[in-house]
Amino acid sequence: MFKKILIANRGEIACRVIKTARRMGIATVAVYSDADRNAMHVEMADEAVHIGPPPANQSYLMADRIIEACKQTGAEAVHPGYGFLSERASFCEALEKEGIIFIGPKVKAIEAMGDKITSKKIAAEAGVSTVPGHMGLIDDEAHAAKIAAEIGYPVMIKASAGGGGKGMRIAWNDAEAREGFARSKSEAASSFGDDRIFIEKFVEEPRHIEIQLIADSHGNAIYLGERECSIQRRNQKVVEEAPSPFLDAATRKAMGEQSVALAQAVDYQSAGTVEFIVDKHRNFYFLEMNTRLQVEHPVTELITGVDLVEQMIRVAAGEALSFSQDDVKLNGWAVESRLYAEDPYRGFLPSIGRLTRYRPPQEGTEGDIKIRNDTGVSEGSEISMFYDPMIAKLCTHAPTRLEAVDAMADALDRFEVEGIGHNLPFLSALMQHPRWREGRLSTGFIAEEYPEGFGPVPPSAQVVERFAIAALVVSHILGERNALISGARFSQAEKRAHEEKVVRVSGHEIHGRIEDAGEGYRIKLEGRQAMQVETGWMPGDKIALITVDGDTQAIKVEPAQAGWRLRQLGVDVRVQVLSPRVAELARLMPEKKKADTSNLLLCPMPGLIVSIAVNEGDEVQEGQTLAIVEAMKMENVLKAERKGVVSRIPVKAGDSLAVDEVIMEFAK
Repeated sequence: MFKKILIANRGEIACRVIKTARRMGIATVAVYSDADRNAMHVEMADEAVHIGPPPANQSYLMADRIIEACKQTGAEAVHPGYGFLSERASFCEALEKEGIIFIGPKVKAIEAMGDKITSKKIAAEAGVSTVPGHMGLIDDEAHAAKIAAEIGYPVMIKASAGGGGKGMRIAWNDAEAREGFARSKSEAASSFGDDRIFIEKFVEEPRHIEIQLIADSHGNAIYLGERECSIQRRNQKVVEEAPSPFLDAATRKAMGEQSVALAQAVDYQSAGTVEFIVDKHRNFYFLEMNTRLQVEHPVTELITGVDLVEQMIRVAAGEALSFSQDDVKLNGWAVESRLYAEDPYRGFLPSIGRLTRYRPPQEGTEGDIKIRNDTGVSEGSEISMFYDPMIAKLCTHAPTRLEAVDAMADALDRFEVEGIGHNLPFLSALMQHPRWREGRLSTGFIAEEYPEGFGPVPPSAQVVERFAIAALVVSHILGERNALISGARFSQAEKRAHEEKVVRVSGHEIHGRIEDAGEGYRIKLEGRQAMQVETGWMPGDKIALITVDGDTQAIKVEPAQAGWRLRQLGVDVRVQVLSPRVAELARLMPEKKKADTSNLLLCPMPGLIVSIAVNEGDEVQEGQTLAIVEAMKMENVLKAERKGVVSRIPVKAGDSLAVDEVIMEFAK
């Protein structure tokens, strides 16, 4: 077994590998760029080596610097994590020349499966069901449109060396095929250094289901069940679960056996994943094979009890698998939510900045529920524009799917993140969505259910009542606290506590009373029986655990102007607790109008201006491309919402802009 390994990665996956290596008694070496000098993975590792500036192509993608770090520290092997150099055959070859072990598959498998065009040919020869498509290289935009039309729309345009949703576009007509080809080619070149593109038929109403493999160098290969990865946004997975709520035993077995056949066809060794598109009739088609550890591997670990990182290390060290296919049992259900630094209220655009507050729910097992949080940040960490926006992967495991989903909803409500825009509200709302809870999924779920994007979640009647109770309790506790201030004029505090209050929640007005009742409080809302309420909340706490007649709920609590900001299940509202007279006067207050920005094109996220497509004085048409902004390795095309004339462009290509900074102005 190795004595020391180097992790050629950063963030949560580097921390994840370090945890297993530490448990196995293996020393670890971290590498870091200038931007990650104080990162968690650097602190966790036994040693750390600086490898360059923040851009990945000047640090984490520099194979020679990784190898030099191995020589400098005496690391015997390299675990690549995912992304960066994890599927680059040249890196594997370079390590081999230096006598350093690559903790992953051999060069042959990486080359065969890393190229999507080649991999589909091999899959077809191995008897794996494949999607109709054009496996040859594509010359230009016109060629792309011609091929797409021959296959039949809709089609998927994909980077041959792609992954993580980069370099992928769906086209429904010739125009979209041309533009999608250009954008995919550009993204592929900047993200992977390989701009080859291919096109295949897009399966409508598809599910994205993948099979986890583990294989050794002794001819053993097994599959560890499947993962459902259909909840995606812009081809990027957001929520995963294992097993799939859709597959039956026969389909699972067929997919698993075909995956093993493919692995054996390329002499695969290590952990790997075979991805399939599955239609509503459970017909499945090979999509690609990822010759690395997947982001979503924790859900498989939770239902099988197999540590995939440990198995990768043991296989790389030459050990044979210690278990067989018959030993693999799927126990319970696991759900993973990816916490991204993306603002759901702004079209999920990237958000950067410092985590002024980061308090994940407590990990561990309580009863039948297990909570796991894979992360690479802590409070005070900076979310940089240079890397992937994922902050953490929150996982729950329970005996049944709905129990795991409910556990996830509760864990998300207990997750505190402040300082940046993030997708916690969306994830929380998703856990309550009827279609998600029923398991009626497809890769188009988010686009279909949120066609206008994600917006403020209107509270249900139950949530309105729950927020009214919470507001009464926290206001009462704060009032009692203020009454203890020496010299303050709170002599009538106790009397006022028993007076009727009006709670204003999202346009609703709820009348109620609260009074102390031994261990807790007694609350009476208009039209309802009195309730026993208990809480340990104190002023300053960000989360209130409030128990109403035995049912405990976690609610985020934050003081706001003339009231409170309460958040739960994706609902985010301002709540006020007023006297009847003040409530009467509040109804007369006018609402402040928002500033008119209709004649401005604002930068939707912090990013880099790649190009400006128009000039001052130009007349633009609705849908015309105005500018391209790059953020977190993704190119975002900004288009005109309506016809107009460009009057001013205060920026140029190459400028770095903050969110809402003006890109161009139009004549009114």
